[in-house]
Amino acid sequence: MNNLSKYHFKFEDLNVYQKAIDFGESTNNLVKKFPNHELYALSSQFRRAADSIALNIAEGYPGSDAQFVKHLNHAIYSANECVSYSTKARRRNYISFEQDEENRKSISELTKMMSTLRKKILERINTNA
Repeated sequence: MNNLSKYHFKFEDLNVYQKAIDFGESTNNLVKKFPNHELYALSSQFRRAADSIALNIAEGYPGSDAQFVKHLNHAIYSANECVSYSTKARRRNYISFEQDEENRKSISELTKMMSTLRKKILERINTNA
């Protein structure tokens, strides 16, 4: 972030949220280079799925542990969608192999972070049950 807001939300402290925000922005920049005929197809779907990762983390954070786990699952589903979109973009020669690998690396890191967070929350739920 260039400017720090004087208004702060707790979920913004999560490293996984920050990484998800960054991935959404890098995806947005990447799809700007896709052909115009993909504007309402692959470009839009890829961008929406990438943005959905951070959005689900933010949406689920203030709820109950069970609600947060549900939203983390949705974020993981969106991350998995991004793998397919990146593969399609590479196969259609919109991005290079290296760009696809970078996407996969980011998605892998995000998925591991979300899975670890989900596991910790589930352990807390089971301990309190």
